[in-house]
Amino acid sequence: MPPCLLSARPPSPVITCRVSLGAVRNPPPPAPPSSLPLDPPAANLPSLTCALQCPHFQSCSGCTHEFNLHRPIIVDEATDFFKSIGLLDFTFDSCRLYGWRCRAKLAVRGTSTSPLIGLYQEGTHNVVDIPHCKAHHPRINAAVELLRQGIKELNVEPYDEDDRTGDLRYVQMAVTTYNTSLPASERYRNGKVQITLVWNSRNEKSPSSDKLESLAKFLWRNGGSRSREHYIHSVWANFQTSTNNVIFGNRWRHRLGETDFWENVGGIDISLAPSSFGQANTRAFDILLRKLQKYVPYGASVTDLYAGAGVIGLSLAAARKCRSVKCVEINKESQLSFEKTVSRLPKSVDGNISWHNADNSIEPLSWLVGSDVLVVDPPRKGLDSSLVHALQSIGSAERKAKSLSESSSSMVKEEKRPWILRAKEASVQIGSKSNSENQSLPQTLIYISCGWESFKEDCKSLLSSKAWHLEKAHGFNFFPGTQSIEVLAVFKRGQGLKKKKLAKKKKNAF
Repeated sequence: MPPCLLSARPPSPVITCRVSLGAVRNPPPPAPPSSLPLDPPAANLPSLTCALQCPHFQSCSGCTHEFNLHRPIIVDEATDFFKSIGLLDFTFDSCRLYGWRCRAKLAVRGTSTSPLIGLYQEGTHNVVDIPHCKAHHPRINAAVELLRQGIKELNVEPYDEDDRTGDLRYVQMAVTTYNTSLPASERYRNGKVQITLVWNSRNEKSPSSDKLESLAKFLWRNGGSRSREHYIHSVWANFQTSTNNVIFGNRWRHRLGETDFWENVGGIDISLAPSSFGQANTRAFDILLRKLQKYVPYGASVTDLYAGAGVIGLSLAAARKCRSVKCVEINKESQLSFEKTVSRLPKSVDGNISWHNADNSIEPLSWLVGSDVLVVDPPRKGLDSSLVHALQSIGSAERKAKSLSESSSSMVKEEKRPWILRAKEASVQIGSKSNSENQSLPQTLIYISCGWESFKEDCKSLLSSKAWHLEKAHGFNFFPGTQSIEVLAVFKRGQGLKKKKLAKKKKNAF
């Protein structure tokens, strides 16, 4: 393992650097798709400061800093923040530094003879071509090069935002490393790419549909199962004619290749539709999930809010033999992926598992009843204010619930709240174990955050209520090259008085 030099400031958190020799090698530009240079010579190693060394840096908006990728500056800020609230053992895992991105949404602009496939330049809608991106899994770069060839050969017109003309607006590339026919050590480098072409039309019957079919066939013929180098998993089409900045439309169609996209994270096989949210950094997400599992007791009842396709909740069901797992998600498109993932859970999983299509910001406490552990993985903006308020007043809510339960134990109350009834109608239920008699509320809150600023605000709000105290916090380098970290924070009910008393005793001893 090549050494990674830490900055001059002594690192307060425990830094785990997982940079392997293969991870820091600097691959040359993608050759023709039949030859994928995934193992270049060691002479191209970056400097010992874990530098990005990307030719697109500064012009591309994807990465914001070049050096010390293993330890972004924000780690210092996070360490200081956690120290200020009494947590001294914050840890940070640097994860994989190069070729880590397994999902990419790229704009397609330019002309059919000179297409630009990449990201917008900071603060503009000018697309920067990024064929040699160091963050992308190498197979994404190869698939982008193949797409470029197809656009040129078939005279496919990239989208023009000013005139609202052209055919191809965006492309989504998603890599699956799931391949049980290969040794585990070879699966990542031999990942396959699911390509989604975002087409500028309402549906597949548009005048340009012939070009779409030709492009899909070109990609499959040159990268599919019968090509010399099989690295295309499947080709999908999404149809979008909106003039706003929303990338995808509501219509998805499978064109060629495999229909199901599988990955293995957190100890389970997960299914992800191209319309579902998926973590860009698959390996870092797997590390986080395995760390998270340690904080959930065996046989616990879990509620997973902002659940997506239920990956976190289902991984806990398998790893911790949960009595019940309840996943709540606002995006109805995630239901099918949830059902497929459940179909591959180990037979030893026999708890009550459910998925609900609902907005958990409406009466959030109704979803928490009967749970020992609450897991939240909100978007970058953080928790909904209604959920923060519910968590701040969780103690009084629990006492009230128990009081009502005792006074009306012989009465069965019919549920009439429309949002709860709608969620029940749009739900998936697996297993027969009931948890209806348990009226308790979570004693543990596990918060997964991709937005550092919003997490700090939510954390302060929770602690100020004295309903929760922070037990543990871990950081993960989900986006090397950016000032962003993923945080896993474990809160427990109450103020943690015992911990404070122990700290006082140690202080007095000195």
